[in-house]
Amino acid sequence: MHQGTPPPHSLGRQFGWLWAAYAVSIAGTWLAFDAFPLIAILVLHAGPAAVSLLASTGLAVGAVLAVPLGPWMEFRRKRPVMVAMDLARFAALLSIPAAFVLGRLSFAQLLLVAVVVGAADIAFKAASGACLKALVPPDHLLVANGRLESTMWTATAVGPPLGGAAIGLFGPVTTVLANAVSFLLSAAGIRAMGGSEPRPARSMHRADADATPRRRTAELLDGWRYILRHPALRPLFFNTVLVNGLIMATAPLIAVLMLGHLGFAPWQYGLAFGAPCAGGLIGARLARPLVARSGRHRVMLVAGTLRACWLLGLAFIRPGFAGLVLVISVQLGLVTSVGVFNTVFASYRLEQTASDRVTRTLSAWSVTSNATIAAMTALWGLIAHLTGPRSAIAIAGGLMLATPALLPRRDRTPQSEANAQPAGALSAVAVSTRARTAAWATPGD
Repeated sequence: MHQGTPPPHSLGRQFGWLWAAYAVSIAGTWLAFDAFPLIAILVLHAGPAAVSLLASTGLAVGAVLAVPLGPWMEFRRKRPVMVAMDLARFAALLSIPAAFVLGRLSFAQLLLVAVVVGAADIAFKAASGACLKALVPPDHLLVANGRLESTMWTATAVGPPLGGAAIGLFGPVTTVLANAVSFLLSAAGIRAMGGSEPRPARSMHRADADATPRRRTAELLDGWRYILRHPALRPLFFNTVLVNGLIMATAPLIAVLMLGHLGFAPWQYGLAFGAPCAGGLIGARLARPLVARSGRHRVMLVAGTLRACWLLGLAFIRPGFAGLVLVISVQLGLVTSVGVFNTVFASYRLEQTASDRVTRTLSAWSVTSNATIAAMTALWGLIAHLTGPRSAIAIAGGLMLATPALLPRRDRTPQSEANAQPAGALSAVAVSTRARTAAWATPGD
């Protein structure tokens, strides 16, 4: 395989359908950017603690429900699982506009839907990561991940402003309806991939029907065991989980600060977080040439350090045009760094994960990330209640500055020399988060 980008059709027709399914679902997700907090604030008149509870409960309970799904999915065909998770999210989200029209929408329903969507998200990400690794040739995985990452950032740039405008014109649940439909279309795209998907072969670690309870418990923990024993994945696991937790814990507080305390309109809030995502698209495009020039480990280290430097700036938001410019500038720096880091990291993570461990590993990663986000979101909601949203954001930004210490200082994997090559030696993918990060199979995570 020679240096350079593969031809447009080299990833195959099936990847084309997978990419299309991803594009429509991520477009719906970002069109409905922070829809639940917006509904809670604008319709149910919830305060900072309630909004943080909404964000944390869905993640926490969804993560608990998703724990047994990783081992269960490992030796099953992944596409039917992905379709089922899309349909579950479609049905759950559709209940919100239905209840709103009937005048029956409640905070409890928002919590329940958040739980269902949270569990389905984790299962879908794990299954899609395994599907992608099996579908795309190893020397094209970084390119495939770059395309998915670019698609995500394009949707992120366009979706929130359009979603804010749609909420202003058509009401607060409009974007939730659009997001529900996007999952239905995603399921159709996955079904259209065609071809046969072989059932994965069971390994020595298979979950037999007559396995003892102790054996089943051990299998539930297998993904975490694999991560913590892996010298390359372990430090990145702790780093990404903490970084995502700090970013996501402040998201509801920024919404309360901008929409409540400072009086920004929904369309301004959407613009502030949508326009800077052009930087994420640029970062995703730059990732591969940067790896070719400087090596994968150095790119991850530098981009991972840079992405820790921006969150503190959001504690200084002021009302009016100057405040809007500040948010856009800070977000531009953050998402450009994330765009580079996520593209390289997501590929590296799949490459370093054995094929018969992908679903369990990605599921464990997502469960931990979501649970950490939930716990930190609840904690930061309490901190905001005691000190105010601005002070809570400042505390998170200060802690964020310490996260580069968790990045690996050198590449200790056996493949380190080969992986520094610019061409086909780079062989993996998955994506994040959001939750506010990358694509189906990453952080978020």
